[in-house]
Amino acid sequence: MTKNAIETFVDGVRAAWGPLTTEVVASCRQHLEALTGASLEVEEGELHRDPEHGFLLLAHIEREGTYRVPHDHGGGWVIYALVRGEVEMGTYARVVDANGTARVVRREESRMRAGECRVYLPGDIHDTHCLSRDALMLRFTSCDLKVEDREGRMTRY
Repeated sequence: MTKNAIETFVDGVRAAWGPLTTEVVASCRQHLEALTGASLEVEEGELHRDPEHGFLLLAHIEREGTYRVPHDHGGGWVIYALVRGEVEMGTYARVVDANGTARVVRREESRMRAGECRVYLPGDIHDTHCLSRDALMLRFTSCDLKVEDREGRMTRY
């Protein structure tokens, strides 16, 4: 029996998994980039939830014009990979004024195209805007972001 692309991805990530380091991120990113080059026939939703390490692989279909406001991922880290389409992603810094008011300032924006990945570590703030008719995006998360959100660790700006 041959492994499919998702099983190969999961095996590679499991072999590299450990505390957050440059090497762990680089390895996970490399495996995710390889997955975008595979002939994926996936439905939107959860593709894998690792019972031992807690990481998840999800597929999202974004429609043209869909905008996700600036947000962070709490204590989790994320790698986005685009399988098809085009998405603009902006990065932000949280700035506190002299009077204590917090706001976000856009640092830069970049266009993601098929085969490209972006990494967001704990504390990084970004937004997404789908530019093409539709986009198939893979999202690899170090933990369950629904839990991060429910427990108040994620922020939307």
